[in-house]
Amino acid sequence: MLIIRLTRVGKKKDGSFRVIVIDSKRKVKAGNYLELLGSYDPRVDKVSLNAERIKHWMSQGAQVSDTVHNLLVSQKLIDAKKRNVLPKKTVAKKEEVKEEEKVEEPVNTEVAEAPTADTIQQ
Repeated sequence: MLIIRLTRVGKKKDGSFRVIVIDSKRKVKAGNYLELLGSYDPRVDKVSLNAERIKHWMSQGAQVSDTVHNLLVSQKLIDAKKRNVLPKKTVAKKEEVKEEEKVEEPVNTEVAEAPTADTIQQ
């Protein structure tokens, strides 16, 4: 199965990415891809994509990774909703914290007995 995904290039702590087509079972090494479709530099938010070739590969049955899908949506090459690419553990923790904040301690419903005249005199 073919997949359109990102591969990291660039210096340490100054990474940029290439958008490539590769067989999903192959490792991503330099030059081990079928075609280079564009690039993405997150530091300057620069995206350059070859829309014609991306649509060609998608018509051939190539799947798109979640991050590349979100790039295509933001560049308006496809009409769809963005996908959540955050790990599930991170999202679950935030939801649990919100639920814990909503839970309040129950109020004590026991009614204390008012002092009577007999107890006051003693």
